[in-house]
Amino acid sequence: MTQIAILGASGYTGAELVRIVAGHPTFRIAALAAERRAGMDMAEVYPHLRHLGLPPLVRIEEVEFDAVDLIFCALPHATSQEVIAGLPRDKPVVDLSADFRLRDPAAYERWYGHPHLATDFQPEAVYGLTEFYRDELAGARLVACTGCNVAAGLFALLPPLMAGAIDPDEIVLDLKCGPSGAGRSAKEHLLLAEAGEGASAYGLGGTHRHVAEFDQELSRVVGRDVRIRFTPHLVPMNRGILATGYVSGDPEAIHAALADRYSQEPFLHVLPMGKVPATQHVRGSNLVHVGVVADRVPGRATIVSALDNLTKGSSGMAVQNANILMGVEETAGLGLVPLFP
Repeated sequence: MTQIAILGASGYTGAELVRIVAGHPTFRIAALAAERRAGMDMAEVYPHLRHLGLPPLVRIEEVEFDAVDLIFCALPHATSQEVIAGLPRDKPVVDLSADFRLRDPAAYERWYGHPHLATDFQPEAVYGLTEFYRDELAGARLVACTGCNVAAGLFALLPPLMAGAIDPDEIVLDLKCGPSGAGRSAKEHLLLAEAGEGASAYGLGGTHRHVAEFDQELSRVVGRDVRIRFTPHLVPMNRGILATGYVSGDPEAIHAALADRYSQEPFLHVLPMGKVPATQHVRGSNLVHVGVVADRVPGRATIVSALDNLTKGSSGMAVQNANILMGVEETAGLGLVPLFP
């Protein structure tokens, strides 16, 4: 058995990790850390997990890392880097924050407004978009899991870009996400009375921090700078991301590129041409559904992808990456059937 620690266990992604690992055949939870909730039982923080017999929440410095084989870091952005720098160097870490996603420390400082505090660790980090980084993930010391918004967009855009089926300079990405993507800490604009009966755009004009990830990964594939137009929207659903990409290219070629690239992928499903996914069809699962629709104007198409931001967009992908890292079956613990309705 692989003994794991989850740092940041009281957040949404931490709780989702617990839910997934509870059904994992070889991972066992040895320690749960949560600074503000230290000393509490997980059942007090998340009653839906009370039946699992989990260890109590402790502070990070109280974790007995000698008894741990693998560490999941589900801490807030800008917190993970300092914590990871202080962890035992012989323990592999899967980080769910944004702290190690950007390969260039100068880009991190530009987008996050402060210098990176663990630049010595950045060269070790493998970008955690599982289906496109498998070889690098095997045996990695540090995995920087992809942002949930970026994952939804990249799953739709990477295969047709790699096949040359779409114009990299003509990409518009419109994204809808539920409030759980912003974490569990109290935020006024996420109160039910403020967000429950409407939808709102944010991070307009290319100011959202996830744009840096898009720049990095799309430019890497194309071999030159790619700058898409990206606007996320907050919508009143607890979980889920729906990414809609407006692109220039032959719709049939785009669909063929997606179908070919994902034909052997256990979690990626390309719908028949003209069919589009919905977030309620992947809720609570590690699945991604992708669809392509031809535009009324020849040479244009719409690509739509749907995933659960807490599962495939965060904790599910983290476990998938950890499976590869630890040399176990990639799908272990991730056979989660979507919740419907």
